[in-house]
Order: sequence, then structure tokens, then C-alpha cells
Amino acid sequence: MARREKVMRMSVEQPLWRALTAYRVLTMLYAVGLFVSVYDDYDRPGLAIAYYVVLCGWTLATLPRVQNAAACTGRFLAVDLAVALTGIVLTPLAVNEQHILAGGPTLPSIWTAGSVLAFALKGGWRWAAFASTPVAVANLIERGAPTRDTVHNVILVWVASIAIGYVVEVARASERTLARALEIEAATRERERLARDIHDSVLQVLAMVQRRGAVIGGEAAELGRMAGEQEVALRTLVSGGLVPVSRVSEDEAAGAVVRAVEVSGDDGDGADDDGPVDLRSLLAPYAAARVGLAEPGAPVLLAPPAARELAAAVGAALDNVRRHAGESARAWILVEDEPDAVIVTVRDDGPGIPEGRLAQAEGEGRLGVALSIRGRLRDLGGSAELISTPGQGTEVELTVPKKDTKDPRGKAGAR
Repeated sequence: MARREKVMRMSVEQPLWRALTAYRVLTMLYAVGLFVSVYDDYDRPGLAIAYYVVLCGWTLATLPRVQNAAACTGRFLAVDLAVALTGIVLTPLAVNEQHILAGGPTLPSIWTAGSVLAFALKGGWRWAAFASTPVAVANLIERGAPTRDTVHNVILVWVASIAIGYVVEVARASERTLARALEIEAATRERERLARDIHDSVLQVLAMVQRRGAVIGGEAAELGRMAGEQEVALRTLVSGGLVPVSRVSEDEAAGAVVRAVEVSGDDGDGADDDGPVDLRSLLAPYAAARVGLAEPGAPVLLAPPAARELAAAVGAALDNVRRHAGESARAWILVEDEPDAVIVTVRDDGPGIPEGRLAQAEGEGRLGVALSIRGRLRDLGGSAELISTPGQGTEVELTVPKKDTKDPRGKAGAR
């Protein structure tokens, strides 16, 4: 049985980086357009042209740097902010006094906000507040006095960048929480699968050794006692256990990482996962002198994982018959191939199950019905109904839908 680790990455902030990339290009073109429209306001247009050449070259050359948080390094952010601040400080040297008094735009104009937003996306609201401060100081130096428009623009950039930085931090925390929840779910499903397999093999062997040892006595009784202790310990282990902590990608833009174990390949039934299998071939080995099998004449096709799990649930039900009804009990397996579902019924002529016994067994950690039968059918999107009347035997009805059947490992089954 092949096992592989499935890695899922989640990132809610990647669209923000793409938006920032587009914003920087558009605001670069906007700043150049403003320069052309108010060209007469410039006493030294050559200085402005030189700055715009640098600004355009820097913006286009650094587009890969604003693709994600990993590429957007602290050194890049420092140089990017320096380009914006230089443009603001150079504005009084390039334009006339009337331009400044009229509240005209600085050389980089709103391109400066893109530099501050990059800080916000990279480091959150604290980095945004840090980057907004020198921008505010540079604007005050450029104006020469704290005018109403200047203060308004500065506060707008400050509040917007800090708010976006805070949203990014909340998004990252939510992303990690979601990744943790998904990994817990994946680990729980894997633990339940292992618990079913262990119940179907090791736990039953230990329970048998304990019973036979008590009957034989002597050294066998001591061996049975030890087997009973190990059975209790193993039941405790498979019903609990630790869940690994979710990991976070080294590339923050890739988001949180969820790792789940997947099982694939041939499970020994002679079928692979490429096509449906005939359920009858998997149930045929259960037919015996005291186990009757009634099945349709045509193949009963199911997705391989669904067929294997359904057959294993039937095997678990027959094991319960042998353990609780005795070796002399008879059992019957009835397979019904309905248009939208496959129904397998396992019935025996044993003494039945006393009322409340299943709940008591589950409380004691004996999860044969809960995991080996109901757990398997739940993972398949089906159901398991148990009907038992004391003195009249027990009937277990297993139903698996044909359409949208879920693979226990999370993949869609055959339709």
C-alpha cells in the first residue's frame, strides 16, 4: 500500500501583491502624465525628467520584487522608500513657487503610497506606520508649512497603510488557524483509518488471546492477562493521540501549509484505483458454511476505495457475529444494487445486542461498531443502520451512494 504526503498551500494575501504590482505601474504612468499636463509649472524640467527616468526604470525593473512577501526584502523596501522620498524632496527644486502654493503634486505623486503599502503587506501595520512617518516629514519639508491639504494627504496615507497592514496580519492569523483545523481533520481521519485497521486485526487477536488464556489457565492465563493489558493500552492509543502542529511555509506568500497522508495503490484485492471494481469479488471470500451470500447476477461496480471500505465493514460485522453470537451462529449477506446506491445487509441468528450495550462499549474504548463499521460508511458518504432485538439476532444495513462517492482519502470516487 503506497503512502504519500499531500501538501496544500493557502494564501489569502497573494491577490493583494498582484494589486500592488498593478498599482505601482499605473501610478508611475499617472505621475508622468501629471508632469506633462503641468509642464509650464516646472522651472527645471530637466531635473524632473531625470527623476522620472529613474522612477520608471526602477518601477519596471523591480516588478518581480512585489510579486510576494519572500521577494520583497527589507533592503528593497528601504531603497524603494528612498526613491519616493527623494522625489518629494526634489519637487521644490524642479517646480516654481506658485506650484507649491497651489498645492500641486510632488514628483512621485501617489506612487509614494505604493511604497508604503509594500511595507504594510510585508510586515503588517507596524511596518506601515514606520514607513508612513518619513513620508509625512518629507511632505512637510516640501510644502514648507503644515497646510490643510498636506495634513489631509499625510493622514490618509497613514490610516490607509496601517489599516491594510492590520488586515494582512489578521488574514495571516486566520490562514494559520484554518490550516491547523484542516490538518487536525486530516490527522483525525488518518487516525480513525488506522484504528479501524488495528481493530480488525491486532485488537481482535489480543482479545482472543486474553479469552483463551483465561480458559486454559496456568502460564497461558498470565499471557492472556498481559494481552488484555496491551489491548487496553492500544485502544487508548488509537482513540487519542497527538495531532502534529501545522507548519508555515518559508515563503509567506505561499501561505500556511497543510500536510495530510494519503494512501494509494493496490491494497491486495487485485484492483488498482483507475476504474471501478466488482463488489461481489471482494465479498466472495466471506462466504462459508455458516455464512450465506446472496448477490445480483450482474457486477456491482463501485470505486475501488469505496468497494474496499464497504467490504471491510462487512468483515467487521461478521467478526462481531463470531465474537458475540458464537462460532455456531449463522449469518447471511445480502447485496442489493439499487440505481443510486449499493446496500449490503448482514444478518445473524444470534442472541442480539442488549439495549445500551453499544454506547457502553464505546465509552469503554471498544470502537468496533463506531469505527470499523459506522466510521467507514461515514467516510464514504453512506450510512450504517444497526437493528437488534434481544433473542432475535442482529441486522446491519450498510448503504453506500453510487454518485459523488467520497474516497476516504478525500478524492472523488467513480461515478
